[in-house]
Amino acid sequence: MHRSRVYAVLIDAPEEEAARAADFWAAALGVAARPFPPQPQFTTLHEALPGLVTAVQAVDDAPRIHLDIETDDPEAEAARLTALGAEQVSQWEECRVLRVPGGHLVCVLPVESEPDVFLARANTWP
Repeated sequence: MHRSRVYAVLIDAPEEEAARAADFWAAALGVAARPFPPQPQFTTLHEALPGLVTAVQAVDDAPRIHLDIETDDPEAEAARLTALGAEQVSQWEECRVLRVPGGHLVCVLPVESEPDVFLARANTWP
């Protein structure tokens, strides 16, 4: 048994466009764009989607939007999603990157939320 939930919505932008993308999305959504010093490739869009982290991520790839799913068992969650038709395409540190049917990316990562938030909002899987 493990738990998981959607944790974040990431707007991926090519590195050379990421700052402009963050400014655009902050203005479009009426929120503040805040750099995230521990990982400078991220700019958070504070409270853009209440209950979820929303950020622009500088990437060395094409623009896209992807979801981060946090879980108390990344291996089990990746296996669950793979059984549903996803395909693991890479791994970065503890984050597993999956391509799901339809072509979108999903990242499966260890719990990032406060423990009480995670437990209150996560689904439980057998």
